[in-house]
Amino acid sequence: MKIALLSAFYPYRGGIAQFSGMLYRALEEEHEVKAYTFSRQYPNFLFPGSSQFVTEDDNADPIETERLLDSTNPATFGKTARRINREQPDVFISQYWMTFFGPSIGGVQKRLKNTKRISILHNVIPHEKRFFDKWANRRFLKHSDAFVVLSDAVLKDLLSLKPDAKYLRIDHPVYSQFGAKMDAIEAQKAIGVPVNKKYLLFFGFIREYKGLDLLLKSMADLPEDYHLIVAGEVYGTFDKYQEIINDEGIADRVHLFNAYISDDEVTRYFSAADVCMLPYKGATQSGITAIAHHFDLPIIATDVGGLKENTKHNETGLIVPTPDSKLITQSIQHYFEDGLKEGFSQNIQNEKKENSWENFAKKLIEFSETL
Repeated sequence: MKIALLSAFYPYRGGIAQFSGMLYRALEEEHEVKAYTFSRQYPNFLFPGSSQFVTEDDNADPIETERLLDSTNPATFGKTARRINREQPDVFISQYWMTFFGPSIGGVQKRLKNTKRISILHNVIPHEKRFFDKWANRRFLKHSDAFVVLSDAVLKDLLSLKPDAKYLRIDHPVYSQFGAKMDAIEAQKAIGVPVNKKYLLFFGFIREYKGLDLLLKSMADLPEDYHLIVAGEVYGTFDKYQEIINDEGIADRVHLFNAYISDDEVTRYFSAADVCMLPYKGATQSGITAIAHHFDLPIIATDVGGLKENTKHNETGLIVPTPDSKLITQSIQHYFEDGLKEGFSQNIQNEKKENSWENFAKKLIEFSETL
């Protein structure tokens, strides 16, 4: 089968580019695949992080792509579509994660001919609302023939906007590109934190909806041997979180790595931790779960969006009923005091065998054949 993929790819960095790269590698095992990406993903003044691109320190998969689509230049929408049409793919697959990309990717899909158009939806209704969301969603959704959703929460959002949508519901595959797990003590030494503490990990881009403030407040109610690793780049300012750290007197137990974490470094942080924390105030699903499960690391997550679909309460982690710092504290104490890590880790090992990229790609192709 001839397949065209349009998404963020190398040299762009971040979770969507990683997802796209893993999907590409799984599909190319049995199909002819071509990848297309952005000539410009975001204008620099709209991008809140330090860089949109991988660096020499990133162990990124250099997928060969054609960089054609400028998200803010309508002239490139037709240009990209014409290039894809020349290849005459049987299936066109796009990724959709922000309404900002609705006009550009939707503009490409609108112009495609004689191909099945499938969109993988990471989000539909965004965590952080913007005035153009409804308009952008309409521009995008009406030009897809079918959808792949990674959580029930996203499926609900999709059907609220497009009740007759054809869809495949499938879990986010487990990321596998980060290598083997390290010994915990060696990992703690490698990142320069005290050894033999109880370590919580907050990983990934730091944004308001992810609830780091709640987790920091919960730390104040935990004993001195509970430590928190915060590893990820701040979108915006860290001032709010630093103020909580100072006010609660927990600076010696909060270890900050406020920068983009390259693929080569990921193993150290997840290996050093005893549990991965998702104290989100809102969510659909999280790619962090897929990384944690690669390292057999259990998760404590709040019951928002689709987080509990990938973290099974009392099996692979704990679900906190609401985003509340006191309840988060109680769950953390329950996890450590009742020694839940080993059993949860074993359950994750058993479960992730079915949740591979190969199985994801196979089900995606089988779904395309029904259209």
